[in-house]
Amino acid sequence: MREEPWLTRPNKTKEVLRKYGFHFQKKFGQNFLLDSHVLEKIIAAADIGRDDFVIEIGPGIGTLTQYLSYYAGNVAAVEIDKNLIPILEDTLQDWDNVEIISGDIMKMDLRKLIDERSGGRKVKFVANLPYYITTPILMRLLEEKLPVSSITVMVQKEVAERMQAGPGSKDYGALSAAVQYYSEPGIAANVPANCFIPRPNVGSAVINLRIKPEEERVKVNDEELMFHLIKAAFGQRRKTMLNALKNDKRIPYNKEQILEAMISCGLPENIRGEALALEQYAALADALA
Repeated sequence: MREEPWLTRPNKTKEVLRKYGFHFQKKFGQNFLLDSHVLEKIIAAADIGRDDFVIEIGPGIGTLTQYLSYYAGNVAAVEIDKNLIPILEDTLQDWDNVEIISGDIMKMDLRKLIDERSGGRKVKFVANLPYYITTPILMRLLEEKLPVSSITVMVQKEVAERMQAGPGSKDYGALSAAVQYYSEPGIAANVPANCFIPRPNVGSAVINLRIKPEEERVKVNDEELMFHLIKAAFGQRRKTMLNALKNDKRIPYNKEQILEAMISCGLPENIRGEALALEQYAALADALA
């Protein structure tokens, strides 16, 4: 029988931190989640089961890791802070299906990790992400097109809202388009600051990204060009789409070519980037290419 998770018990986290003389590192954006109800919601949102291989980013002292290990087949917990490794070895010593890996998720060969450790299981990423590096981590996981079925992460609430925002809303932007191209996002829970130690200054949310198989993605001939258009349009979102694109060095077309492509896609000359759906960006990229 598997060990029951226990780190969310009152004062247990503080006891572990005192035992090891641990001090929170601002440079790593450390906020440890304590609330068992939220942890259960993360497990439910990720739909963790015995047939899953879970890669956890930033396990901290192992609070979420214990839950993941209780429900999953195997867990690889990747921690950048070397000071946390002996703590994790202590708090996870009773779980024989978890591997603690000391390293930076942004520098690791994730495809190799999956190939060597997954054992043919379904692969899922789960994380309570440091807010200062949320977008770079997520974009790396998505853009590498790893053999992953879902990514379930705790992020800043406003970032979660941007991920699932649609065209025409104030939250819609380059992150929205990128996340929605690769996945189907859904907010699973809003999480108040008092669920963490130390308390963050912002609200948080758990968001699940179901990775789309290639056949479900928007069809586009030049994916790189499409994302150049998206980044250029939202990089100068106060400008019209035409002006934003013609001023961007990543777009190898002049104003006349861009306007001709826009007209062929049925886009008015004065439209702004925030009004275009992902399918329209794909159509414009194809027209230009």
